[in-house]
Formats: sequence, structure tokens, C-alpha cells
Amino acid sequence: QLQLVESGGGLVQPGGSLRLSCAASGLTLDDYAIGWFRQAPGKEREGVSCITDSGKTAIYAHDVKGRFAISRDNAKNMSYLQINSLKPEDTGVYYCAADWDPGSYMCRLVSRRYPYWGQGTQVTVSS
Repeated sequence: QLQLVESGGGLVQPGGSLRLSCAASGLTLDDYAIGWFRQAPGKEREGVSCITDSGKTAIYAHDVKGRFAISRDNAKNMSYLQINSLKPEDTGVYYCAADWDPGSYMCRLVSRRYPYWGQGTQVTVSS
């Protein structure tokens, strides 16, 4: 059973940066697409970014493109989300998720595709 644990969240001022980490255990991430999602208070969970198992393709939501960067290190069984130029509207709980999808050329920011989820890490952007 694949288990995911996020870390790296916190309170940051607008314009600041954070690096979120997603550590996997139980299985290796080699054949899994990784997605990062967030949920703001009172809002539905939304996709932020995803990356294919090979790391060759990354997808970003429109409002984070150019500010967020997803990466993965399969040797360490980790994924990362670098979030820069943070805005108050980036506040929320950030989740990483995994979808067994070996060799795919694409990943998708659709939460129902991902059967494995972490518990989330809180990101609060406020002055």
C-alpha cells in the first residue's frame, strides 16, 4: 500500500516562497504520476500541478503557472512543489496524490484519478 506524507507548509507573507515535500513509502513512485492539489476553506479541492512518472511532462493550473514548479526524485521516493510569489489566495491545505500510470505522456489534474492521498500540509499566506 502506497502511503504519502506531505510537509513544508507554514505561514508566509505575500510574495514569499515555500517548498512542499511529498514522501512516499510502502511502494516506489517509479510508475506513478504525482498530483498536487489544494483546498481553500469553503472551496472545493482543485488541481495545482501534476507530473508524469518519468518526470518528462508537468502540467500546471493556469493561476499558478510561472510561480509553482513541480519535481520528483524517484531515487528518493519524493516529490516536491516549489511555490513562489505567494498570494493570499494560495492559502489552503495542499495535498499530494499518486496515480499508477506507467509510461504515460500526460498527467491530469482530476482528483478522482488519484487513489492515493496524503494527509495534507497547511499553507497560509498572510501579512
